[in-house]
Amino acid sequence: MRLKLVVAYEGTDFAGFQRQSPDKGRTVQGTLEAAASRLTGQSVQLQGAGRTDQGVHALGQVVSFDTGFALDPGRWPMALNAHLPPDLTVLTAEEAAPGFDPRRQAVAKTYRYLVDTASGARPIYRRFTLHLALPLDVPAMSAAAAALIGEHDFRSFSGRQHLDASRRMWQLRVATLPEQLLLIEMTASGFLYHMARNIAGTLMEVGLGKRPADSMAAVLSGRDRALAGHTAKARGLTLVQVHYAGPPFLDTAPDPGRH
Repeated sequence: MRLKLVVAYEGTDFAGFQRQSPDKGRTVQGTLEAAASRLTGQSVQLQGAGRTDQGVHALGQVVSFDTGFALDPGRWPMALNAHLPPDLTVLTAEEAAPGFDPRRQAVAKTYRYLVDTASGARPIYRRFTLHLALPLDVPAMSAAAAALIGEHDFRSFSGRQHLDASRRMWQLRVATLPEQLLLIEMTASGFLYHMARNIAGTLMEVGLGKRPADSMAAVLSGRDRALAGHTAKARGLTLVQVHYAGPPFLDTAPDPGRH
């Protein structure tokens, strides 16, 4: 049986999602595999929908693995959570089709970046937000964000070289939330290395008046990382959802091979 799990984690104390050698710290993938192996008594190797960086959180990461362990899918979350630390939780489990691939079959991902704009950093938010106690021009940030909607070459926002850097940005919104929080939320067909954090950092520079709102077209066309803004801190970023079916803005599914 191939299981599909939706998991959530606080990324602060993880060395990212992808399994690494033990001397580099614990990872989400390694911790989940160890828990599943303890439960089943079998070696488990899982696949994830995305490789979040060290310090990045998740509300809806998707993983899958094959198992012959005789347990109803609905009982897997409770059974696995008994073997997991408090900063990693299995939310749901279901049987998937035999060939289900959480990364290649995803049609989009949604990431959220949060900024604490209060004059003093609030300890309750310190692990999940970037603190920035400076006025931000939200309308200017929204205008800049609008220029990134659609199909573009996003290599200016990537920390690595890519042969194919084309992605479709389905939505990108900037909004103020209660309690002096600022939201930057983006849904795209896929994200390049550091793309979400680089977009967030660039939009904050627009909000601070360090670059004009109408500069995004030139950043995109220049295809040069040096043209975009700084890489925002990992702690403000959360993988909210991996999409496999069509919400309204995904009625026309993007190329599932681009992730």
